[in-house]
Amino acid sequence: MKPTTPLPLSRRALLRLCVALPAAALLAPPAEAQNRRAPPAMAPAHEQADYILVLKAARRLILFRQGSAIREYRISMGDGANEGPKRFEGDGRTPEGLYTIDWRNPNSVSYLSLHISYPNEQDVAYAAAHGRSAGGDIMIHGINNGWGFLGALQRSRDWTAGCIAVTNREIRQIWSLVPDGTPIELRA
Repeated sequence: MKPTTPLPLSRRALLRLCVALPAAALLAPPAEAQNRRAPPAMAPAHEQADYILVLKAARRLILFRQGSAIREYRISMGDGANEGPKRFEGDGRTPEGLYTIDWRNPNSVSYLSLHISYPNEQDVAYAAAHGRSAGGDIMIHGINNGWGFLGALQRSRDWTAGCIAVTNREIRQIWSLVPDGTPIELRA
């Protein structure tokens, strides 16, 4: 059974909030306006992370520089994140293992995104041996465009298709601190 983070809201209060979301979405800037906002500049090299650690069970993403933690973030992941490593396209799981941040997208469907180099050769081979696709497009990203007003509320449940989600404010910070080529380790 998947552990859940207790919510400070009752189910009834959460339901009321969900019903109110479409009205609140009308107040949010359109997705096009969110993506027109320029991505942040890279931080100076001496401030940038050189390693990322994701602790899936703890729902944490930690940035390191020269062996010391410099930032820590609470995260949401795929709805199958507690069921083991990502194996197949559509399984809702978040990968486990060593990868790299290999490119970034300032115009993604979620506010800013950093691509994780999943799948690697072993991931592809495992999926192929089972007659399936390993999937791909696993990212660290902000909230889906148009829904940024949710902020930290997005952490109340795992909602991605296997990606790692943070708030839009947090992804701006991560974007500036994590250069392409940064190693990322994802642990159960």
